[in-house]
Amino acid sequence: MASTFFNNKARAAAASSNSKPKVTDNKEQNRLAPWVEKYRPKTLDDVAAQDHTTKVLQRTLQASNLPHMLFYGPPGTGKTSTILALAKSLFGPALYRSRILELNASDERGIGIRSGCRIPRPIPVPAVQDHYLDEADSMTQDAQSALRRTMETYSRITRFCLVCNYVTRIIEPLASRCSKFRFKSLDNAAAGVRLQDIANAENLKLEDGVTDTLIRVAEGDLRRAITYLQSAARLAGTSGLAEKSSDGDEEMADAGAPGPGIITVRTIEEIAGVVPESILDDLMQAMQPKSSGSSYGAVSKVVTDLVADGWSATQLISQLYRRVVFNEAIPDIQKNKIVMAFSEMDKRLVDGSDEHLSVLDLTLRISGIMSGTKA
Repeated sequence: MASTFFNNKARAAAASSNSKPKVTDNKEQNRLAPWVEKYRPKTLDDVAAQDHTTKVLQRTLQASNLPHMLFYGPPGTGKTSTILALAKSLFGPALYRSRILELNASDERGIGIRSGCRIPRPIPVPAVQDHYLDEADSMTQDAQSALRRTMETYSRITRFCLVCNYVTRIIEPLASRCSKFRFKSLDNAAAGVRLQDIANAENLKLEDGVTDTLIRVAEGDLRRAITYLQSAARLAGTSGLAEKSSDGDEEMADAGAPGPGIITVRTIEEIAGVVPESILDDLMQAMQPKSSGSSYGAVSKVVTDLVADGWSATQLISQLYRRVVFNEAIPDIQKNKIVMAFSEMDKRLVDGSDEHLSVLDLTLRISGIMSGTKA
């Protein structure tokens, strides 16, 4: 080992071999890419369920008068995909990477973020550079005020696109300089069509109801739904089945490629961390008012088993909320008190309270409210 290290010829050969760039097939890179990036819309026409926004942007491109823009809406609704598709239409696939500067405001929240908004390279007029600032609602008000002045200074050759989830966190002087575009949550039909197209492209076998389950557990976030689908495909592809190679030898199926197994509804629910309905049934049964004695023992046993199995308290409360609030057998006056208990418990979990004690306290309060022993 030492002789090889001190051998000048060996060291030179190793250095030259490491310096050579590794050529990777584009097809191989595309196969290994996450499906969120692999199936990201390439043009504005490919953006799903945001027809009003895409029509306005297409007319703006035709007029050659691009304003500063503010995209806001829930996560996974296509904000980033839209601005990238717009940049490709504006600059072309070959030049858009050199004309767009992507920044994440959550990394640099302070006033120093304005240094990243200065022109990093000379660009000939009338060429325009686009600055894409993600999670702009994470910036402090001082940083947003500094960015306002930067936008005015470089407005001749630069356009800014601010992307955020909460438009109310953007200061009014900054928001008034931008054209606002609201991105709504994808409806079930549009999200289902996109998920089905991805499944067909990847040759996936889906059980009936898988697409609806993906939409339900993702809660309107298409990016999350696509990630769940890819995880389920990988799980189905690692079943240990062997496939024939081109030279006749048997080799293990690639873990990244979809296997011959069928993706089931239960597989999606397990990946998403959804609590099984049977466990919720046991919990609801334990919380029912007892004719004699307290329900503490039954509730405590079910909650202890839930925590021991590793189920998320946030996910449990979300599903329990739908079970209780939409239960027509519970009077409205009791639902009002139960909703207040849910809101307090959600705040406690956000603040980092113990999940076991929080879930136990919530379920016992709900049981007391339903039995009429707790106001």
